Amino acid sequence: MAKIFIVEDNPAIIQTIHDELAKWKHSVVTVNDWDYVDQEVAAASPDLILFDITLPTFDGFYWINQVRKVTQVPIIVISAADIDSNIMHAITSGADDYIMKPFSTAVLLAKIQALLRRSHEAEGGNILTWDSNHFNSLTNELTTPQGSIQLSPTESALLGILISHLDHTVTKEYLLESLWQGGKFLNDNTLNVNISRLRSKLATINMDRCLRTERGIGYRLVNNHED
Repeated sequence: MAKIFIVEDNPAIIQTIHDELAKWKHSVVTVNDWDYVDQEVAAASPDLILFDITLPTFDGFYWINQVRKVTQVPIIVISAADIDSNIMHAITSGADDYIMKPFSTAVLLAKIQALLRRSHEAEGGNILTWDSNHFNSLTNELTTPQGSIQLSPTESALLGILISHLDHTVTKEYLLESLWQGGKFLNDNTLNVNISRLRSKLATINMDRCLRTERGIGYRLVNNHED
């Protein structure tokens, strides 16, 4: 059972999501004070967050940025149909996936379960190693001789794919398909932003050179000692 925090101000949508999640024994938390969304999220310590874009005070983009300062749990954005820029903005702000209104509760549940599996893989086989570095896909933590860093779910998924294709170029198309089901509402810029965030975190432990950009094609992870 997971705890899902719903950042949404439409009672009908909240009730619909609540009823579907209750079937699977998930618990639901909602916002009490729209001036302190990030604090309420931190206090609730949820396993996953659902975010609407249009909210009573600041918009969803603002709150996603604020929430990312206190937690790295998966975020799914619920957006009005056909607003491509909202989707790209949400993903670059720190969301992990999206669903368009009106949505099927079955599709939403599938996305929630997929992200929960990504964040909480079964014990065993969750340690990926390259060179002298160890990546724990259960905790989203990378441990290296230079230090350790904590990654978001999307950053972790990116690193996991790159480790599994060590020293081979992974195309942008493959990454978009793996992370966002083909990225129908996304473009290369969204992927570039997430790669940039991963590279910035690697830079804090002097490992950013391990993540190479193959211009016009994709990205490649190499061992620490390679020039």
